[in-house]
Amino acid sequence: MAGAGQAGASQAGAGQTGGSTGPAGNPDGSCSAGVPARGKPVDTSHPTTVVGTGTSASCTFDAFNAAVAKGGIVTFDCGDAASTISISATVNVPFDKDTVIDGGSRVTLDGGNAVQILRFYSANFRANEHGLTLQRITLRHGKTTPTEAIPVADAPCSQGFNDGEGGALYMRDGGLTVIDSVFDENHGAPLGPDTGGGAIYVVGSKPGVMIVGSTFTNNDASNGGGIGCLFAELNIYNSLFTGNKAIGHDANNNEPSKCSAMNNGQNETGSGGNGGPIYSDGASVNVTLCGDKITDNHAGVKAFGGGLFFTSNDMMGTLTISDTTMTNNSGGSWTNVSTGSVTNVGTAVGVNAKSISVANSTLQGYP
Repeated sequence: MAGAGQAGASQAGAGQTGGSTGPAGNPDGSCSAGVPARGKPVDTSHPTTVVGTGTSASCTFDAFNAAVAKGGIVTFDCGDAASTISISATVNVPFDKDTVIDGGSRVTLDGGNAVQILRFYSANFRANEHGLTLQRITLRHGKTTPTEAIPVADAPCSQGFNDGEGGALYMRDGGLTVIDSVFDENHGAPLGPDTGGGAIYVVGSKPGVMIVGSTFTNNDASNGGGIGCLFAELNIYNSLFTGNKAIGHDANNNEPSKCSAMNNGQNETGSGGNGGPIYSDGASVNVTLCGDKITDNHAGVKAFGGGLFFTSNDMMGTLTISDTTMTNNSGGSWTNVSTGSVTNVGTAVGVNAKSISVANSTLQGYP
């Protein structure tokens, strides 16, 4: 994460869907350019593993955990009614193969406000071509338990944790695609300058992140209440973000004159709060929003980006916003660009970028 005007950051370690043609609550707001091929649903008619044998009772945590461990295409046969699988321990997704989990718009994975639901971990960084696709599924009540406390120092030195990212899903060194899915009431670490991603956190991704037709509601974390990305290209189409909160405070800066303590190789001050629903950080990555509705989300006290926080470390990443509505989001804002005519993108965004383009969009405080 980085504070306003700063281009550097530390590297730190059911049933309802958003709809493929437009975000829930915004049926006419679909992306006019269409969704890229990668964002189309995967054909899951020939699954590798089917969880369940026709009843809700047969769709157990053990069956789901074993299915995901195999990778490939995972589907469900839990009967005709909506079914919830209680996740009692984090399910590890294999990093050396592709995995697709398709809930058929009837399955919810529920972490019980006790565990992170899914984890994809490769020790490499921006090298792995494999990844995870989640489609037509709900992830709810995922929660991390951070353990890596920041060295104790008085404020304004940073407080909280360096870990605890991704309440519903944590991914390192893999590609993520999410289609027609719901993330509701998931929780990342509540405090820390670099931790984040109440629902999803992706770090060091070569293929990047593609979100399509999905809904993020009432998720929270220190930064990026809905989605957090570090060194991962981020593309979001036809999706809804509402009620998400970055609950840290005082943003994040490297200020030796104010803090003598070291954390993540910096004299870090501030304890997060950036990016109410979405944050993206890292060098030479782009962010694209198209056909989205981003409303009633909140950055933390003395932090930035009630609707979006995006900082490009090397000022080479671009921000593209099309066919999007961004209203009633709270938090500080700034726009810092190297080139182009858009030099102020409104009061819901905190951004460092090479350039910004905005088309057919309503953004609070813009133009």
